[in-house]
Amino acid sequence: MGKQERSLGELYGDDPERGDALAFGRRTGSSRRGFLGGAGLAAMGAAVGGAIPFSDQMPAGLIPAALAQGTPPASPAPSAAPAAAAPKGPQLLDFPGKAKGLILLGDRPLVAETPEHMLDDDTTPIEKFYVRNNGQTPEPFTEGDAWELTIDGEVNTPLKIKLGELKQKFTHKTFRMVLECGGNGRSFFQPQARGNQWTNGGAGCAEWTGVPLADVLQSAGLKSTAVHTGNYGADQHLSGDATKDAISRGVPIAAALEPHALLVWAMNGQPLPAIHGGPLRVIIPGFPASVSHKWLKRIAIRDKVHDGQGMGGTSYSVAIKPMIPGGKTDDSNMRTMTDMPVRGIITNPANGTRLAAGTRKLALRGAAWDGHEGVSRVDVSIDFGATWQPAKAAEPKNRYDWRRWTAEVELPSDGYYELWVRATDSKGRAQPHVAGGWNPQGYGANPMHRVAVLVG
Repeated sequence: MGKQERSLGELYGDDPERGDALAFGRRTGSSRRGFLGGAGLAAMGAAVGGAIPFSDQMPAGLIPAALAQGTPPASPAPSAAPAAAAPKGPQLLDFPGKAKGLILLGDRPLVAETPEHMLDDDTTPIEKFYVRNNGQTPEPFTEGDAWELTIDGEVNTPLKIKLGELKQKFTHKTFRMVLECGGNGRSFFQPQARGNQWTNGGAGCAEWTGVPLADVLQSAGLKSTAVHTGNYGADQHLSGDATKDAISRGVPIAAALEPHALLVWAMNGQPLPAIHGGPLRVIIPGFPASVSHKWLKRIAIRDKVHDGQGMGGTSYSVAIKPMIPGGKTDDSNMRTMTDMPVRGIITNPANGTRLAAGTRKLALRGAAWDGHEGVSRVDVSIDFGATWQPAKAAEPKNRYDWRRWTAEVELPSDGYYELWVRATDSKGRAQPHVAGGWNPQGYGANPMHRVAVLVG
């Protein structure tokens, strides 16, 4: 009995060239363009569920969005599992106050992402906002205004101030700003990098209310030796060892004094939920969200770059010079990530949407954002990137708000389409076709988002 071949989806996931060769008779090194006809086109159409109007534009080795794994399971499959085994579906988060549909990436610590189609609101509702913990979640603190924050180190007047005093003594600000996990997009790296395998759902854009961090730091009197902040929270290390921090990161003083950096106690006009760091957290926009410490208890002002848990080495770091994917890491070639890359997503329609036969116009919606530079344009394509058309992007409320965008595309016939979106920042840096800049911890992956739809 001959060896049973894997499914087309599995073939493409493991070896795109072999997938091409076995499914369509394509020889290694030959071009797919112009080849998908007859039996080859029929095979691909059967795999994706319909005729492919722009099949002549499909890049060789492309894993069709309809066949790609949408979101990895919460726990990796055992390495000894047979190659032909059916992949497990994603596990869903079951947590009070959270919407059904969030994808569980890990339960120790608790980590869950929001599928792109659930990010269709202008302001991300709390129930749809992603979850990222680094240690044990503290017990809910019921007396919110009694929560105490310490600011010490390189300051003239160390502070111990209760949340109620923060609210009374300083000017309140509310900004709608993106908060994004540093590892967002990690699952797009090949080979796989360490950590939670996020797709695009480790991000959200909420209305954050609090007081400017700069006002509080300046009231303590920053010394001329102040260089960096160091954050400490009430979350405990997973081991339960009280001498270890779950995470302790910080930012340069200039970032802490930026007007949009806030000490936050409210989210979307409601008291900050415990799962999102309530009663008090810091928000430092544009940086990886790990510097926006939840359950904030102390900010130490340092006379050097902070060296807490999650600082230095490969932690939240990307390569200075390109490294061989999967290769040996040289810590001297790593730099701390301080700016999230540009990213655009399609939030409507959802991946896998089936439309009525005869649909010829399709309205698209989505969001685009980046770290500090701002999004300059958003473009969409329905022909595998052969041509692009500009989307209409709304003006952001502030430099750290995302840009909601809309577009309408015309579909020439029934069949299988891939909707692609590409965002570009103000420095002209656009999302790449595939994740580049591989690094061992998997930061900064921002390939173009692709959504499969079937008409008829």
